[in-house]
This record gives sequence, structure tokens and C-alpha cells, in this order.
Amino acid sequence: MEIALFIFDRMTPLDAVGPLEVIGRVPDAEVKIVGKTAGPVRAGHLGLSADHAMADVSSPDILLIPGAADMSHVTSDEEVLDWVRAVDRTTTWTTSVCTGALVLGAAGLLNGKRATTHWSAMKQLADYGAIAVDERVVTDGKIMTGAGVSAGIDMALTLLSEVAGGPCPVRSTDDRIRPAAAVQFGVSGNCARCRSRESAVAVRGVTKSAGKFFRTADRRLKNSAS
Repeated sequence: MEIALFIFDRMTPLDAVGPLEVIGRVPDAEVKIVGKTAGPVRAGHLGLSADHAMADVSSPDILLIPGAADMSHVTSDEEVLDWVRAVDRTTTWTTSVCTGALVLGAAGLLNGKRATTHWSAMKQLADYGAIAVDERVVTDGKIMTGAGVSAGIDMALTLLSEVAGGPCPVRSTDDRIRPAAAVQFGVSGNCARCRSRESAVAVRGVTKSAGKFFRTADRRLKNSAS
């Protein structure tokens, strides 16, 4: 399963880090960090690095685009939009977090589709022809969008569930995840000490307990691509 995360200057790093904390633990997943060109990217106070240029990644199974406070330098970049359109032709899932949805909109992928983004960018999203929906995670066909920073984790969990065709076995037992995700994915409401213990067990047991689930997901992606 090839997952392409597109990064760019001035992006919000949590929009990428949150989903990758989920997706990056999938056995056999190949995560490619992609930039317009390979090399360093400045994301707020963090320095990130794109291992691959857009030209080197042409057929990911999943595309993930994070957001930023100001997306104009990305939504106006025709080279980036052309690449997004090109890879979307063969992706199984095209996804975004927060204002990353504006890139999908600018690329013409959201016309007439339900999608969400950060609350402050809802009008911009609608201006691209999308049906702007005020929900944490919205799926329309193979397009999946997450509303904001923490919703990116919800989106990643929802994505894994959709790919494998069943409830996701990865239990999010961390207080950083909003209760909406906790209720949906069966997180307990025990004391802090219990939650800490459960988190440690969950992290150690992801590969063992979810291996079959994710291998099934990988096979489905490969079969759909063939």
C-alpha cells in the first residue's frame, strides 16, 4: 500500500503528523513524503524533508494533503494542481485534512461533491463547487476530507475502516483524540492510569492484533488497482 503525503512550506504539521500516527503503523505500508521538489520544507517551527519530488510519485494508493493557515501559494500553483489531478486518476482514496481540501477543490476534484474543511474556509470550499458540510469527516466516493487538526486522526481511522471493509481494530486510547473518535472507535473512559496502561498495550499490540486487518486492506487496494 503506497501512501503519498504531500508537504509544503508553511503547512500545519499536525495535519500530517496526526494521520501518520495512525497510517504509519500499518504493516507493509510504504509512506512517501512528497514535495514539489525533494528537500527541506519549513512547517511552522518544524523543519521537515520531502524524500520524493512530485515527478517521482505517480500512482499512490492513498493521497493525503494537509492544510495551512494560508493555502494560496499551493492552490495557485498549477504544477501542484496538475500532479494532484494526475495521481487522483489512479488513487483508491484521495484525502485531505483541514484546508488541504482547498487544494482538492482548486484541482477540480470536489465539484458537486460533499466535503469538509476548517470552519473558517467553508465559503472558499463552496466557491470551488463543493457541497461544504460542517462535519468532522466526510466521504463522497473515494474523496475523504477531515475538518481540522484533530479530525485528521478521525479521518485516518475512518479511512482504515473503509479500506478493510470492517471496524478498525486500532483503539485510540489517547486523551489527545476528541471524544467523537473515542465513542466511535470504542475507547474506554477509565482513569488516567488505566488509559496510560491501555495506550501502551495498544501501541505494542497494533501489529499483532491488527495485522490481519491491514493485510486484508492491502490486498483489497492491490486488487482494486489491478
